[in-house]
Amino acid sequence: MSIGKRLARIGLPRLIINLTVLVVVALWVMPTLGILVSSFRDKDQLAVSGWWTAFSSAERNEAGRLGDLSAMKQDGNLYVIDGNLLEGKAGTVNAYGVRSVAPRAYEAGSEANLGDGLKLLVNKDGSYRYSSTSPFTEDNTGRRVYLAVATPPVFTLVNYKNVLTGEGIGQSFVNSLTVAIPATVIPILVAAFAAYALSWMNFRGRTLLLAAVVGLIVVPLQMSLIPLLRLYNEVGTFLGVPSKTYAGIWLAHTGFGLPLAIFLLRNYIVGLPKEIIESARVDGAGDFEIFTRIVLPLSFPALASFAIFQFLWVWNDLLVAMVFLGTEKDKLVLTGALNALLGSRGGNWEILSASAFVSILVPILVFFSLQRYLVRGLLAGSVKGG
Repeated sequence: MSIGKRLARIGLPRLIINLTVLVVVALWVMPTLGILVSSFRDKDQLAVSGWWTAFSSAERNEAGRLGDLSAMKQDGNLYVIDGNLLEGKAGTVNAYGVRSVAPRAYEAGSEANLGDGLKLLVNKDGSYRYSSTSPFTEDNTGRRVYLAVATPPVFTLVNYKNVLTGEGIGQSFVNSLTVAIPATVIPILVAAFAAYALSWMNFRGRTLLLAAVVGLIVVPLQMSLIPLLRLYNEVGTFLGVPSKTYAGIWLAHTGFGLPLAIFLLRNYIVGLPKEIIESARVDGAGDFEIFTRIVLPLSFPALASFAIFQFLWVWNDLLVAMVFLGTEKDKLVLTGALNALLGSRGGNWEILSASAFVSILVPILVFFSLQRYLVRGLLAGSVKGG
């Protein structure tokens, strides 16, 4: 079958959709792949070449000096100074030069005639032979030589070791987990009870309460952050509770996440078969038993979909964490630690790439472990509801 017939069989709209999805996936995967590869690269190679060259030899420019008068020896009619310009470094010399404006003037393994009876030979392994027809003087020793050195791909775990042990990221990683897990579980528990009440319990003002929940979804976090912080400090002062605690940030994230959680779970729970609820009531089950034994197990897709949103939001949060938890080193979350690291180690790309991948590793694991429930939880109840 020809390509034209295959395209006609697939259909142009479907082909456009498939290509669009492929482009979106590529745009999402490529930066992540780049961070992953860069996080394992040697810092010297990472500084001079992009991550897409990680699996091929990279070339860097270096400079070395020839030996001094103490290294001079006589070889027949010549005076010779020899040694190695790489000094044990990994790599192969491709070219060399004796002037900064022409660092690749001579191929490695070829002899350069420097005039006045001076000759220089630099081999691929970095060894050199500097010869003269007359004894060397201080004027023609210690000469600077420029090298074009090709190095094989080098991958290492040192970057991760430095990040997790020497940069304080390990403690910040634990702090982020301490914040994110309760700040995800608490709003789910509260929202599940509220969603059930708004779906299957009849009480006065239910419609107005649901409308208020929907309205709170569009309230910007920045607008409510300062009033919430003032209220939190006033209540804490009245009760004698210290500020900047984990409990405070858990409550803050719970408050910010509840409107969306209630709305999402209510749309799902209200779409459950009415016959199941009525049969349970006929059998004498109360609201709490119906909720725990029937509604919760059936609502797992919606719970999982909200858990993804809430966990990713809390894990990547910096503003709320700095306001309610502070910037002390022992309480700094991962995003705060990376922000501080970016300011102090902005040129150390190997540290930043390893830190960035550590920060996205947990969200990636959470997303891929729960992503099969995401679409089901979002779409269920979208075309039917009470």
